[in-house]
Amino acid sequence: MNKENLTKVIAENSNYSRRKAEELIRLGLVSINNHIAQLGEKVSKNDEIKVNGQKIVHSQKVYIKLNKPVAYVCTNRSFKGEKNIFSLINIREKIVSIGRLDRDSSGLLILTNDGDLNYRLSHPKFEHNKIYLVKINNDEQLKNKIFLNKLKNDFVKGINIGEKTLAKAKKITIINEQLFEITLAEGKKRQIRRMFGFFNLRVEKLKRIEFAGIKLGNLKEGQWENLNKEEINILKK
Repeated sequence: MNKENLTKVIAENSNYSRRKAEELIRLGLVSINNHIAQLGEKVSKNDEIKVNGQKIVHSQKVYIKLNKPVAYVCTNRSFKGEKNIFSLINIREKIVSIGRLDRDSSGLLILTNDGDLNYRLSHPKFEHNKIYLVKINNDEQLKNKIFLNKLKNDFVKGINIGEKTLAKAKKITIINEQLFEITLAEGKKRQIRRMFGFFNLRVEKLKRIEFAGIKLGNLKEGQWENLNKEEINILKK
């Protein structure tokens, strides 16, 4: 039977972080099958885990896609007067967003309580394609084909936006003078906005339509649905 790290299991099935779980283990407040747990132990679904005397219930793995609206944030922490994506999803399981979209962006988010999948899709060493539709403010230079060709070439070659490495687009398609489709395989903070900003262009709308092979499809803004088996298999490949 598959076993997982104790701190990981506690974090995925409770409101404790991994760091807090480690602290509780050190304090002797965590038990496995009625014996005091030790750091580094691994557990299976059949093991009884208690934290401060309260039993930890193993949750079913959840895989969700959400069409995030503009003005919602992706943090697990709630702040007064702030709209949060987790208020749109009413389920018992504790889930996290794989990657994020900034407050002013919309579109596809993947959410799960599968820690291993979250790691594989979030860590920079794993490259996963993310596709965005980007609408730019109406700017005269966008009518210049020479400028558009330079912009397209520079996006692929790389642009200095003040990070340690150049910001690059894997692919850029010019749909019309104001609308672009951008494919990224990296995820620098507000990357697309900063890349267009390099050319003094302002992004009016930014919508993610695909992530790691999962498409937004016809999912309406603010709505969510469970991924089907085929989509889950795509993510896990």
